Amino acid sequence: MRLALLALVFAAAAAAQDRPGLFFREDWKETPPETPITQEHVANPDLLLGLYGPGKAGIKKSHHDRPADDPYYVWSGTARGNWAVTLRRKSGAADLTGQSKIRWRSKQAGFRQLRIVLKLAGGQWLVSDQYDPASADWREREFNIADIRWRKLDIETMIEGDWVSNPDLRRVEEIGWTDLMTGGDSAACSRLDWIEVYAHPASKPSS
Repeated sequence: MRLALLALVFAAAAAAQDRPGLFFREDWKETPPETPITQEHVANPDLLLGLYGPGKAGIKKSHHDRPADDPYYVWSGTARGNWAVTLRRKSGAADLTGQSKIRWRSKQAGFRQLRIVLKLAGGQWLVSDQYDPASADWREREFNIADIRWRKLDIETMIEGDWVSNPDLRRVEEIGWTDLMTGGDSAACSRLDWIEVYAHPASKPSS
């Protein structure tokens, strides 16, 4: 009985060690609204902002004085074409295998569905089949990366392609989001308040 109990304790400890911690979080500087969003709006000094697609110049760092609890967020309403926003950690890539997760707080309107975007170490771009749909209020969503299927993403046109079987997520350089649609002002848009990535740091590439 004692040996069995010890085995369970060691197994639980091993599982806890394998569960990744917070790789990065971003929730934007509390500054006035501005279009387009720029690196100056990123609160985490270890993160670099990326903007992609025909509508990238219309992505806004937004905020309203009312209601009083309105967050500082990224808004797609004035994007005049498909778009994507990504973040890259200066100190290295992420390993999104195993029990990795992505969490965010967002609010979509119209038919907008916010999806995860990844750039892999080899330069390939992916977009997730899972998404966060429209909501009447801000809502937190958690994605288990192991549950997601991926399609190729053309980063120039921001249009999805074929399914990708078993992509190598051991070195992910950029992590972001898109709804694969043009902004339609407040009636048809995506909003992202904050994002958290739970992942192990990627191993250094062999020389």
